[in-house]
Amino acid sequence: MLSIHSPVRICCFILLAASFFFAQADALAARPSGKGKPNKAPTIQGTPSGVAEVEQYYAFQAKGRDRDGDALTFTISNKPVWAAFDTALGFLSGYPTNSDAGRVTSNIVISVSDGKSSASLSPFDISVGDATVNSPPVISGSPAKEVIATEIYSFSPTATDADNDSLLFSVVNRPSWAVFSTTTGRLYGTPGDADLGLYEKIRIGVTDGIASASTSEFSIAVVHTTNGTVTLSWLAPDMNDDGTPLTNLAGYRIYYGNATGQYDHQLEITDAGTVTAIIDNLSQGAWYFAATALDSTGLESVLSKEVQKIVQ
Repeated sequence: MLSIHSPVRICCFILLAASFFFAQADALAARPSGKGKPNKAPTIQGTPSGVAEVEQYYAFQAKGRDRDGDALTFTISNKPVWAAFDTALGFLSGYPTNSDAGRVTSNIVISVSDGKSSASLSPFDISVGDATVNSPPVISGSPAKEVIATEIYSFSPTATDADNDSLLFSVVNRPSWAVFSTTTGRLYGTPGDADLGLYEKIRIGVTDGIASASTSEFSIAVVHTTNGTVTLSWLAPDMNDDGTPLTNLAGYRIYYGNATGQYDHQLEITDAGTVTAIIDNLSQGAWYFAATALDSTGLESVLSKEVQKIVQ
């Protein structure tokens, strides 16, 4: 009996094993390997404004998304000449100026790519509005009319612009001994004894690039030094304004001029122990003096009470 049925059992076992093997092979063939995973294209969204105003900030950022988590890069075609574009963020921004007024940039396209596929916004236009009305700058100031040879002369006009435009200064008939700053409008210098005389028709101007303004013409007389002398003395301060002890007094600054409250000259004293000063080479007439205290950090006190001296 055993010799008759054993071959049949063996054959059935072999058939069952073969069926199991082929079933597993079919299952493996149906399972995706992962290496051939299809790329999902990125998406892009956003609604840019089609109008930009002169002298106003324009900004638009396209929003890109990639479901595979791939790094994205943005590009733009037909970018407005007044704008900049960030390829990492898809950010379009800029300030159109009056020269861009009425300009229309057409068929602007912003796209995003993951390196394999890309997507784009619908083409759009940006038109720049009308030019703005410029407000001219304003300049004022009262320059000193006289300076003693070998002493410092300095004049800085006050200039403002209602549009907050950048300002550029210029000067006409600058004295040869003076220096001029085109960024601040300051006219300054130290004339020597060889520079004695009258420097006339000086004018300082300012422009915002569109309109300009200027001071009235003025003159500067460089005069001889004289022998008039004034001696000043004072008490050294020992207390700060808040009532605490003053422990870092470093010196003093003396201001003086020919008119009350108008100090065209100054003398700096860097020794805190000095409490007197002799100021010479003063012309005849009334002179007005005030002083401040300086600490070691450079802080300066308010002006002292003004005193008047008559030089005979």
